[in-house]
Amino acid sequence: MTTPSRVRAAVLLGCLGTVSGLAIPAPAQARTVEFPQVPAVFREGICGTNIRVWADTDPQWAGRAIFNVRALPIVGIGPGEWSFAPVCETVTTVAWRNLTTGAVGEYRVNVEAGLYGSLQYAQYQDTGPGRIDVTAYTDTINIPQHGSFDVPAQAAPPPAAVAPPPASTPPDALAPGLEPAPDPEDSE
Repeated sequence: MTTPSRVRAAVLLGCLGTVSGLAIPAPAQARTVEFPQVPAVFREGICGTNIRVWADTDPQWAGRAIFNVRALPIVGIGPGEWSFAPVCETVTTVAWRNLTTGAVGEYRVNVEAGLYGSLQYAQYQDTGPGRIDVTAYTDTINIPQHGSFDVPAQAAPPPAAVAPPPASTPPDALAPGLEPAPDPEDSE
């Protein structure tokens, strides 16, 4: 009796799936923390939307975080010929304070948004390791939002490489019962 080809294919794919599952390395410890959205009014018309703000951290970027800002789609009326498809702007600030070290800083960016929202604006900030408090706000009418997250310290260095064992030297004598092969040049 032969095995149907569908069963063979299923067994093969199952084995490959198991092997590939074993070969996947452990996930990195990267982390994303999103803060409450900042409701804001934008300039260049009567426009408004919410602004998303979040931070990305990873032990590989010890003492640093990436701050991200992105506006959701604009609602409102703008000036000019395309008043119902406005492009409006506001300056968004993400002010941070490291509660562990006392360091302070800010990420300030001019956010332009339209019917599809805005681009994603992002920048590394040297916050130092520790607990970071964040306040996000704009330079127009808005409701500031607060949040916090942790920045990891320096990742542990990888373990030192183990030196290979010294090369073995050939034994002086052969084991009992073993004879060396005759040298072809000796037979002449």
